[in-house]
Amino acid sequence: MKLSEEQLAAFDEQGYLFLPECFSEEEVSVLGAEADEIFKTERKEIWYESSGAPRTAFAAHTYNDAFAILGRHPRLIEPVEQVFGEQLYMHQFKVNAKAPFDGDVWQWHQDYGVWARDDGMPAPRAMNIAVFMDEVMAINGPLMFIPKSHRHGVLEAGHDVETTSYPLWTLDNETIAALADDGGIVAPTGKPGAVIMFHGNIVHASPPNITPYPRKIVYLTLCAVSNHITKFNREEWIAHRDFTPIEPAPDDALLEYAREYRVKAA
Repeated sequence: MKLSEEQLAAFDEQGYLFLPECFSEEEVSVLGAEADEIFKTERKEIWYESSGAPRTAFAAHTYNDAFAILGRHPRLIEPVEQVFGEQLYMHQFKVNAKAPFDGDVWQWHQDYGVWARDDGMPAPRAMNIAVFMDEVMAINGPLMFIPKSHRHGVLEAGHDVETTSYPLWTLDNETIAALADDGGIVAPTGKPGAVIMFHGNIVHASPPNITPYPRKIVYLTLCAVSNHITKFNREEWIAHRDFTPIEPAPDDALLEYAREYRVKAA
């Protein structure tokens, strides 16, 4: 899948691009079902909220066939290759859950700030692609972005190891207020199968989910191969050390898997 010149210009200007109908309901339904099964297991790659609700399942593409396909899907790989002009490797892969009533906050932060400080990533030639597995609404903990904030480079941050179960390099309230005065705050919402690709330096967060409605999103962190990390402080299943270029799967691979899954389930 290739982005148009208008889409590339919008991404460069705003720091993110929202693709509301990237995957079909049939394709994404199997991802949601597989994620629910993963969160029922006990694995070292799964982190939990203080309430005990699941927060993040790291590296699901290494132990689940559906997510392995998603991690090589051309609708996700090709647009990022187009932006960076080279092949990619998977720096991080995670399924983030906002459980009904118990999904906790993700504080304001920049992803590249984390990758640079914790993993020694040389430059912001990596980005996240987010795939909605549930409907993301204004009320159930959507991703919030400050448009154009990627243009400020890496901002000063503090290492927050107390607010949630997952440590994060976060930005202070004064910085967020100043950035919001310039760019505002947006929260893209949409049906399962929608996709957001966003710059490594865009400032973003998500509020708690205090509704009865789940909100699961899978994130691929795709990095230019020439920009691979240089420090190995975090677990390999959090910050991957295999810099092999990703070879995209066939475009219909996830659809074929979903149909086989449905037959087996019947």
